Amino acid sequence: MSRAYVVGTFDTKAAELRYVAGLVADAGVEVITVDVSTSGAESADAPDVPAAEVAAAHPRGAGAVFTGDRGTAVVAMALAFERWLVARHGVVGVLGVGGVLGLGGSGGTALITPALRALPVGVPKLVVSTVASGDISSYVDASDIAMFPAVTDVAGLNRISRQVLGNAAHALAGAVRNTVPAVEQLPAVALTMFGVTTPCVTETANRLAGAHDPLVFHATGTGGRAMEKLVADGRVEAVLDITTTEVCDLIAGGVMSAGETRLDEVARSGVPYVGSCGALDMVNFGAPDTVPERYRNRLLYEHNPQVTLMRTTPDECREIARFLAAKLNACTGPVRFLLPEGGVSLLDVPGQPFHDPAADEVLFETLEAEVHQTELRRLRRVPHAINDDGFVAALLTALREVRPEEGSTA
Repeated sequence: MSRAYVVGTFDTKAAELRYVAGLVADAGVEVITVDVSTSGAESADAPDVPAAEVAAAHPRGAGAVFTGDRGTAVVAMALAFERWLVARHGVVGVLGVGGVLGLGGSGGTALITPALRALPVGVPKLVVSTVASGDISSYVDASDIAMFPAVTDVAGLNRISRQVLGNAAHALAGAVRNTVPAVEQLPAVALTMFGVTTPCVTETANRLAGAHDPLVFHATGTGGRAMEKLVADGRVEAVLDITTTEVCDLIAGGVMSAGETRLDEVARSGVPYVGSCGALDMVNFGAPDTVPERYRNRLLYEHNPQVTLMRTTPDECREIARFLAAKLNACTGPVRFLLPEGGVSLLDVPGQPFHDPAADEVLFETLEAEVHQTELRRLRRVPHAINDDGFVAALLTALREVRPEEGSTA
């Protein structure tokens, strides 16, 4: 069994780290304690891995970490720990990383979590943190880190901290001891979905099931990044990027952007890729009163009390298409990108509030003008709305083209 790693700054949190490590060991799991202190002082508690060893993993050596300036030291140690932990994860046997538990305040959390995000999805990752009850998106991002609110500060052992830290320790021990049973490894196909493309994605996933393992990601920003992390980890055999709506939020300032790097891992990896214009008719905001003032006179639709949608304009569609085209042109693997002429979402069909054939045509024409089509990279107009059965059939045909081993199974 691989070991559990307990990580933190031993110069300030040695008692808490020793307490946690002891509970994990008492549960029958071997533990390696790791010091990520940046003070440069040796810990009297003798962790298994001293801070100097971790710091030496920095590209410029330990001297880049122990600078005497806390801000730069924390940033440098975060990089060093990430490189050290990822290398240790690749070790086979008892030194392999079976799971990680980190403790910290805001600084410690910022130091530890980049390394945890770099580990593959599925490796148990837990952090007890004083910031875990707030907005933790910058710490967790697209990973599967479990955050435990510390309740009291991680500054000594007391009746509250012992319970919280103990729960986290037992959670780590349980995760390391009880691995998830293996299942038949069917080819994994990633699909991106939004509420307004749900019929298409659901039917596509249903038709793939049995011969594939469909992985559906909600295109809310984090979902797109999570999908691409699995692509980068080599966990996905093909991508059906049906819902590329996160690009709208990037271009127009919505709240569900996946950032400038959307599609970069797809491009870099060469994974077989089928994309479409799913939900490129909308930008996402929160409740109606959160819509920026400059957009108050635009065509808005209240999806629910917490989500307000804004119809994209022809100019925005042109910019969205240019962004997508640049990413598709960078793809090294086979690409098919489908243009649903009947509407790009449930709201973009005749009789629905976002139906705007002129805006859609700007989107399609710009893609056709900007994408450099080759034998590997093709655009295709489909005379159906995205949620029609005909469009589902076109997606599965395209999947067989980019991944010929699909044969007739898709």
